[in-house]
Amino acid sequence: MFQDMDSSTGNGAELESANGSGVTDALPPPPPVIPPNVEPVRVKTEVAEKKNLRVPMVRPGFGSKGQKIQLLTNHFKVNVANLQGHFYHYSVCFLTTVMTNGNASPNNGNEEPSDGDRKRLRRPNRSKSFRVEISYAAKIPLQALANAMRGQESENSQEAIRVLDIILRQHAARQGCLLVRQSFFHNDPSNCEPVGGNILGCRGFHSSFRTTQGGMSLNMDVTTTMIIKPGPLVDFIIANQGVNDPFTVDWSKYSADLPCINVGKPKRPTYIPLEHCTLIPLQRYTKALNTFQRSALVEKSRQKPQERMNVLSKALKVSNYDTEPLLRSCGISISSNFTQVEGRVLQAPKLKMGRGDELFPRNGRWNFNNKQFVEPTKIDKWAVANFSARCNVRQLVDDLMRIGGMKGVEIAPPFDVFEEGHQFRRAPPLIRVEKMFEEIQSKLPGAPQFILCLLPERKNCDIYGPWKKKNLTEYGIVTQCMAPVRQPNDQYLTNCLLKINAKLGGLNSLLSVERTPAFTVISKVPTIILGMDVSHGSPGQSDVPSIAAVVSSRQWPLISKYRASVRTQPSKAEMIESLVKKNGTEDDGIIKELLVDFYASSGKRKPEHIIIFRDGVSESQFNQVLNIELDQIIEACKLLDENWNPKFLLLVAQKNHHTKFFQTSSPDNVPPGTIIDSKICHPKNNDFYLCAHAGMIGTTRPTHYHVLYDEIHFSPDELQELVHSLSYVYQRSTTAISVVAPICYAHLAAAQLGTFMKFEDQSETSSSHGGVTAPGPVSVAQLPKLKDNVANSMFFC
Repeated sequence: MFQDMDSSTGNGAELESANGSGVTDALPPPPPVIPPNVEPVRVKTEVAEKKNLRVPMVRPGFGSKGQKIQLLTNHFKVNVANLQGHFYHYSVCFLTTVMTNGNASPNNGNEEPSDGDRKRLRRPNRSKSFRVEISYAAKIPLQALANAMRGQESENSQEAIRVLDIILRQHAARQGCLLVRQSFFHNDPSNCEPVGGNILGCRGFHSSFRTTQGGMSLNMDVTTTMIIKPGPLVDFIIANQGVNDPFTVDWSKYSADLPCINVGKPKRPTYIPLEHCTLIPLQRYTKALNTFQRSALVEKSRQKPQERMNVLSKALKVSNYDTEPLLRSCGISISSNFTQVEGRVLQAPKLKMGRGDELFPRNGRWNFNNKQFVEPTKIDKWAVANFSARCNVRQLVDDLMRIGGMKGVEIAPPFDVFEEGHQFRRAPPLIRVEKMFEEIQSKLPGAPQFILCLLPERKNCDIYGPWKKKNLTEYGIVTQCMAPVRQPNDQYLTNCLLKINAKLGGLNSLLSVERTPAFTVISKVPTIILGMDVSHGSPGQSDVPSIAAVVSSRQWPLISKYRASVRTQPSKAEMIESLVKKNGTEDDGIIKELLVDFYASSGKRKPEHIIIFRDGVSESQFNQVLNIELDQIIEACKLLDENWNPKFLLLVAQKNHHTKFFQTSSPDNVPPGTIIDSKICHPKNNDFYLCAHAGMIGTTRPTHYHVLYDEIHFSPDELQELVHSLSYVYQRSTTAISVVAPICYAHLAAAQLGTFMKFEDQSETSSSHGGVTAPGPVSVAQLPKLKDNVANSMFFC
């Protein structure tokens, strides 16, 4: 008998294996719920009566293009010998009864006690009794696992897999592990690496069961969580605050000497002298890491492919799942061998540069040595704002103009270099930005086309957000920020020019087929590509709005140029809420804004095909994307033209998964362009893994694409090549990226506009539509509206 480890409240759940395998059953099977000879009546739900809900599409076939490659993956074959048994699910409820002078005062843990109860609770002669209620909840057949492996998923099959995952959690709990969902962390100092501030990166292992085309598998991977270094509490405080001794800590709420720590409740504090407190091992640290801690974590958690395989093999052996009684009772055995799969390496798309040059990227990379941008811009009205950066600014300007000329970008000398006054260097960020703009306005004859901003700190500079907000929302000026810690070299300045050229409307490179009818259906039929993402605040920031961003392609038949629409929504809300936003008879939503721009920039053509890439959602949210977000996009189209019926293609991209691939004949990462759509993919649904980028450090993490809906009817090869090609149109770099460019752009747009909120009193933040907060039960501060001349640009690049 084991408890549902996901249940951490008073109402838990118990699951029991009953299959005659010798495992002792603590509870008998439940009595029949329905009397014999009675046919239950199926209740029709309101949603089902309204419409047929969309479900993820079935795989239409497999891709065939590309050079075949043999790979290993961190999925371990699972055999299920007994499919005749059942799990019984029980709900467990704990209730307490407080006995006071013979009077019982029940409290189920959810209600606040009355004032009288509180007084009685303080009396020393009180006692408690506990009542445990166990009720039957569900019967889960193991046969549902076989159905799931055939692609016949149901609520029972999902519950059966969840039961198996719970068994893994319980197995790890008995070994003393820290549990973080399906990841388990042993109390082993050799698995921990310091990242600064007495915070440790603790290496553990993710384990979960998956249904695949090859049957059931155990997906096991290396993972890391943050913990506090065990030891005296005072040592942690000293290190975390960056001081030398406890007497220089800023004790804002206690005495000047060493304070006590409150380990009780706010209304009933319990104080213990700080120097007598010790932090025990495996205490999670859930706050956001600073820039230096994140860098240290990335550096210390990298593992080459062969090293990761060795670590996983050892972890599977140490886990000793074959001894777990509940897994044995189900007849479950797990192979110790990595699963072998066949992949295919797609050829990189040909790219077009300036002056008619074309090239095929090699190993997912290319460069602009002796080459020009395909569509360079001209910069004749610009200035430099220097916020005390330590470099030779005049030399930097000369080098930028020189390199720009080599890439085809004509850059005139700047109007001036505006240096920050010494008296403002320690002022708040908003004041520093205001004073700089006062200086610029007093000397410039008119609005510049572009401002180069030199920042004093390389990472997380507080000036960045206010500076971007001032330029984009008040003046409509394109700006590029740089934070040179030393004199920039040519490569650094070339990378900056990639961003500058794209922000000002140019293109650095594009696919050679973008302006030709040969590019499948994209060039033949007006097609818009959308990338959708929601960005949430850092851990612990529950009051910070989430930011939804949607980018869209423009100037069809191009698929290399995009613009963005960004809105705030309630904190941690994952579904995008402003796709349609009715304001009387008008629609002020995101989708209308993007469709109108496509129409205006594409020769007054409406898109006949709409391709949507959605990021950041899990399998449990697919139905919401299909039946809520897609419905809103269709509604936005109908509000523009009731007779307009574009066809849709909807894909979800996932990076937050635990599947990795390894070459069988090489210690290197899999080559860029490696695609896998068989064996370990879903037994029924249309999904594939793509490693589009070159994994230079650590182990390559593929992107898992799920094709949820396709009215356009792409062939598998056509769709996979389109997704692969969209990894090569990212204008900020000269490498293929790990996920399609529209999703990366959506993430960048959300992150950049998110910095607008950081220094604002959110109650005073103006709205993008009329200066009011969003309607609905939760009032959310809205982002300020971008000026029209930058709203259609790639300001986020």
